[in-house]
Amino acid sequence: MEKTVYLDNNATTRTAPEVKEAMDPFFCELYGNPSSMHAFGGKVATHLAKAREEVAAFLNCSPDEVIFTSCATESDNTAIRGAADFYGRSSKIVTTAVEHPAVLQPCRRLKAQGHEEVELPVDGVGQIDPERLREELKGTKNAVVSVMWANNETGTVFPIEKVAEICREAGATFHTDAVQVAGKIPVDVSKVPVDMLSMSGHKFHAPKGVGILYVRRGTKFRPFMLGGHQESGRRAGTENVPYIVGLAKACELARTGMAEESVKLTRLRDRLEAGILAACPNVRVNGDRAHRLPNTLNVSFEYIEGEAIAYHLSDLGICISTGSACASGSLDPSHVIRAMGVPFIAVHGSVRFSLSRYNTDADIDYALEKIPPVIRNLRELSPFGPDSDPTTFK
Repeated sequence: MEKTVYLDNNATTRTAPEVKEAMDPFFCELYGNPSSMHAFGGKVATHLAKAREEVAAFLNCSPDEVIFTSCATESDNTAIRGAADFYGRSSKIVTTAVEHPAVLQPCRRLKAQGHEEVELPVDGVGQIDPERLREELKGTKNAVVSVMWANNETGTVFPIEKVAEICREAGATFHTDAVQVAGKIPVDVSKVPVDMLSMSGHKFHAPKGVGILYVRRGTKFRPFMLGGHQESGRRAGTENVPYIVGLAKACELARTGMAEESVKLTRLRDRLEAGILAACPNVRVNGDRAHRLPNTLNVSFEYIEGEAIAYHLSDLGICISTGSACASGSLDPSHVIRAMGVPFIAVHGSVRFSLSRYNTDADIDYALEKIPPVIRNLRELSPFGPDSDPTTFK
């Protein structure tokens, strides 16, 4: 392996040095329990309150609307199952066919338990039609809607403002999985009327093991984690103070540097996309190129397998993925790519490149040097090609 070029930042990101530095004192110095009555614990509680205020500033909400969790999977489950539990089986669950498994699986579990559940389709670029949602909500009481802000595989950004408006008009409880937009595009809950929102620290340079659930005041849901009185009784469990402090620092870094980073990431992504399209025939870009995260590129190389591409590039030190890291144990084609109707000749050859603030032009140069010969070599080994019967490539 000559070097490591990490282009899998939608799976996880490097913890920022500034974040690690902010966390360090809370392991061996300020290690008290913030719920303790003594002054030592009270000092830690003060830092916890400051962290909550920083996260609230990042989302433009009130600190008492922020709940700290272990990850976005917990936040997603808490939001969806907590709202459905409050309303009971009279609630209707509406989501999309391209959600992360952390949303799809709870929704499908609720369906198995007797709830009505609908998964909205997407078009060829992975976009939803908000009017389909409006139709599903007509005459429905106690609806729970979960629509991601941006897709983790293609980077397609959904019209979340319109979705929130439709849910508000219908009286539906609206949750959005905002994991992939954190630190990449602004998230302002004072302008977008979501009721609940999930984020995960490790997607924007905080450590793994800490997340956020925003719950707008007045939103009805039942807690998922029961036990102690932490998080105002909405999420039991001793607060993970070092990681919460790190998450708050990551929010501060994102809030102050997002605009500049977005310009840089868009430029690097576009360089990578243009280079691949120029050097590799029979390749297509997946997703809505007009409404896309600045750091994400998903492409399908026809007639070859995405897993083979990822393995060969890994041998060269280039880290990419074939979809969601939470579904990487499966060799089935991505449910996102299949929902978009990508042809059989391309659906298996889909891979995702996702960048972060730490990527450079040199990284893109190296990737563009190594990718074309890998694609050529794999196609030479493949029994399939432009003259093959596409129905055999399944």
